[in-house]
Amino acid sequence: MNILGISAFYHDSAAALVSDGRIVAAAQEERFSRKKHDFGFPKGAIDYCLKEAGIEVDDLDLVAFYDKPLLKFDRLLETYITYAPIGFQLFLMGLPLWLREKLYTPRELDRGLGGRYPGRYVFTEHHESHAASAFFPSPFEEAAILTLDGVGEWATGTIARGTGNRIEMLKEMRFPHSLGLLYSAFTYFTGFRVNSGEYKLMGLAPYGDPIYKERILEHLIDLKDDGSFRMDMSYFAYCHKDVMTGPKFAELFDGPARTAETEITQREMDIAASIQAVTEEVVLRIARYAHELTGCSKLTMAGGVALNCVGNGRVLREGPFEDVWIQPAAGDAGGALGCALFVWHQLLDKPRAPVAHDLQSGSLLGPRYGNDEIRTFLESEGAVYTVYEDEDSLCDRIAELIAGENVVGHFADRMEFGPRALGSRSILGDARSTKMQEVMNLKIKFRESFRPFAPAILREDVDEYFEMRPNEDSPYMLMVAPVREEKLSEAGRRTQRRETEERGLDRLKELRSVVPAITHVDNSARVQTVDEKRAPRFYKIIKAFKARTGSPVVINTSFNVRGEPIVCTPADAYRCFMNTNMDVLVLENQILCKSDQPNAREVDREAYLAEFALD
Repeated sequence: MNILGISAFYHDSAAALVSDGRIVAAAQEERFSRKKHDFGFPKGAIDYCLKEAGIEVDDLDLVAFYDKPLLKFDRLLETYITYAPIGFQLFLMGLPLWLREKLYTPRELDRGLGGRYPGRYVFTEHHESHAASAFFPSPFEEAAILTLDGVGEWATGTIARGTGNRIEMLKEMRFPHSLGLLYSAFTYFTGFRVNSGEYKLMGLAPYGDPIYKERILEHLIDLKDDGSFRMDMSYFAYCHKDVMTGPKFAELFDGPARTAETEITQREMDIAASIQAVTEEVVLRIARYAHELTGCSKLTMAGGVALNCVGNGRVLREGPFEDVWIQPAAGDAGGALGCALFVWHQLLDKPRAPVAHDLQSGSLLGPRYGNDEIRTFLESEGAVYTVYEDEDSLCDRIAELIAGENVVGHFADRMEFGPRALGSRSILGDARSTKMQEVMNLKIKFRESFRPFAPAILREDVDEYFEMRPNEDSPYMLMVAPVREEKLSEAGRRTQRRETEERGLDRLKELRSVVPAITHVDNSARVQTVDEKRAPRFYKIIKAFKARTGSPVVINTSFNVRGEPIVCTPADAYRCFMNTNMDVLVLENQILCKSDQPNAREVDREAYLAEFALD
């Protein structure tokens, strides 16, 4: 039986194909349309999923949609009425889209599928989809399930229990009280874009001090022991305006919101640190309550808040659960996979057999391109490249290039599903380098200098470098852990003792560990463990790098530039390579050096940003 799951029309549209319970394919629409966070109908993603499964639209048995539009519209109408008349302008802005598309989702699905789908549509609730995406692919037979995001229909967070092939929804928190929207309000206030800049806010937090934490807890939210809370909505505007915060919010935080692209001051850093501290406290309390409520020793998580990897790390280290598994595509894109799995297991009552790693296939669920196809493309571009027929020689050469402080774009295997590049669509660098963090941020990614990079490390070595258990799994880059004290420099130890005199972005100058390019200013790192089963080629590269340098750690950041989605095709990768100051491009078994390319040029960051008007 073939079940197609779809998320669309709100944020990060995606499609997933489940065949007889097996996850065959999944991808976000943005990778095909090249429009970041594309929320339109995911035609490109659907076409890919069908092609990967070797079927046509009329071979589908069921199509599932990740939420219930009528229930969501009910929430919107009630909100508009509650805030009338001040919310009327927002109502007028949103109504045309609802009347044109969202209220008629079955019609839009029919249209998007070319009128060729003969069956019926199944609509699951938004947080049911999140819960299913968290539990059903996980390695656990039984687990607590925690979903937290902005808002679905009415729910903004849920606690559930998963057992075998069933999910039981137990508790929910409801709109307008939302941890996701609370965090997004601070994202907006500090000058970043809502629904895409939250990870910037998280990355900024270690540069500040949580001096506003008590102010948030005293004025903005009434937090209970179980993690539930109510927000004082007089400070927020998202129920009746197309902005997140109101005048009282600005008064509380010492002035107006920062304008995008202006200088980031110590105030923004302190605000980021404060809301991050509050968020971690809320998630920890909810996790403890979920453990008490379910009696489960394992936890699974999904929803946009589950991408807050600093909070996730604290839940694992300080919470009551033995193990935690987080859906790699934790946001709305993962809902496409969740609703398909929910239909298969929950509604059709099909059995489920968890496996030791998980059922997500390393989240490598997107398209793959063969060497012949790649070479045909390179020849059409007049590119100069070297072919490596032997993979061991190829991986050793890549390791040599990384060790020589080259920035390497690596394109191989299937594309990742979710917001993190996990080695298949990655930019790699030497984590030991003292200059690589600045070089990659400003000359390759064209993004803010404060943004940290993540390490990829051989799983068998993870406890040597980070405060993690031996062979602890973190394959999807969703956990932050401290760097071990013995790997810290004297500057890192001063940070640990809180003796550093540097403040704000000046802390970037400090070299805090033996792997300075991935050690954030608070001595932490967002860790990806790499094992031979999930990512065999990436594992070989890091293994070869370790043999050459003694270090099992490389920088791994997504293969894209600021404002663009992660690359999908060889053409996307080549364009990114040629339009940045990347040194080397690897396309499966082909290696291209920038210095060999006939049209190579030095790219100026400011000119690039101006040309493409990137956010």
